[in-house]
Amino acid sequence: MKTVDNIRFILVGTTHPGNIGAAARAMKTMGFSNLHLVTPKIYPSAEATARASGADDVLARAVVHETLDSALEGCQQVYGMSARLRHLPVPVVNPREAVSHIQQQGEDAQIAIIFGREHSGLTNDELDRCQHLVNIPANPDYSSLNLASAVQVLAYELKMSFDPTIEVGRIGEEREAIKAEDLEHLYGHFEQSLITIGFLDPDKPKNLMRRLRRLFNRAELDRNELQILHGILRAAESQKDT
Repeated sequence: MKTVDNIRFILVGTTHPGNIGAAARAMKTMGFSNLHLVTPKIYPSAEATARASGADDVLARAVVHETLDSALEGCQQVYGMSARLRHLPVPVVNPREAVSHIQQQGEDAQIAIIFGREHSGLTNDELDRCQHLVNIPANPDYSSLNLASAVQVLAYELKMSFDPTIEVGRIGEEREAIKAEDLEHLYGHFEQSLITIGFLDPDKPKNLMRRLRRLFNRAELDRNELQILHGILRAAESQKDT
């Protein structure tokens, strides 16, 4: 089965060490950690570690290479990132198309995604090593993304292709389900309270209670929420008596 470890993020000739740290952070937030660096100007660096903001484990695993050939060793598919569309015989795809193509590769295929220098990107010789050129469709009047931002876009699209699940956290105790009779008790309490405070005319109820039923059925109340509503109704009734 293809895993996130099959995806190799390669940064070539990175000038600012902070961008390496920010790229590591972008990778880790999407579950990736396979980082390779080709002739970074300054690395290792305290600035890279600081910008990683907790993704220093990705930096610790990063492999530094003297040549791009070394970084690409063992890779079957190579994708080169570029903000500029060049007149080269290389297929150009957007990130989503690139990810779709990646997922069609064999389960054990090693994939490389190359990111170039901050100011000049990848050279033509480096792009010659790529089977595909990946271009992020951006504002044509201002299309240059920060290196870490480009890494984040690709990492996000890849993450969505592997696992788009959203993990929803809960604060406090688990929600306690209620029974049908609990809801009927609530509706009865609502009806009596609304009559007590003069909001509901029992001789002309119209569809008020039916609409309230629909409202709270959609809400899927839990035990705490049910008790809160009963408390509100009791408070409203007591105000009527004063």
